[in-house]
Amino acid sequence: MFALSRWSGGLVGRAGSRMPLTAGPCVAACGFALYMLPGIGGSYWTTFFPAIVTLGVGMAITVAPLTATVMGAVDATHAGAASGVNNAVSRVAGLLAIAVFGVLFAHTFEVRAGSRIDRLGLPIAVRQGVESRLPQIAAIDVDRVEGLSPPARRQIRTIVDEEFVFAFRLVMIGATILGLTAAAVGSAIRES
Repeated sequence: MFALSRWSGGLVGRAGSRMPLTAGPCVAACGFALYMLPGIGGSYWTTFFPAIVTLGVGMAITVAPLTATVMGAVDATHAGAASGVNNAVSRVAGLLAIAVFGVLFAHTFEVRAGSRIDRLGLPIAVRQGVESRLPQIAAIDVDRVEGLSPPARRQIRTIVDEEFVFAFRLVMIGATILGLTAAAVGSAIRES
């Protein structure tokens, strides 16, 4: 974003608001979609780095033009208020997205992992020991659960890894949909 903000800030003057506020969220949505591809294992450079770069380019195309559009939509005497509203909406939206997607992620992970662990047929005390650690999500330490055999530890570790990836992908689907929705809103902007 740092490298492209000057260029993207000038897009509004050259191309109007609609193009960057449509293209930017589309590119960001592609970045979120790329986050759905990695699974368990793999190199950072071939799994997450392409998604990070794509998302960053999409945000760079979006943020400066959005700020320029907001600031240009009000009289100069109201620039401070417009800037404050723009920043407040940005912060609240970020916090809301983290809260909603965090709850979605945690709930999905716990329900799916718990269901699969229940089917392993573990003794009740052992199963309760594992399930009490599920809120730790990927940081769960199955080696600390007493009474687990080495094969059961491997099975649980596999379940935790697979359900973490599933929940992460679900959140990225939601983020992709929000990015495409932002692009649709951007495309509806009326140029004056």
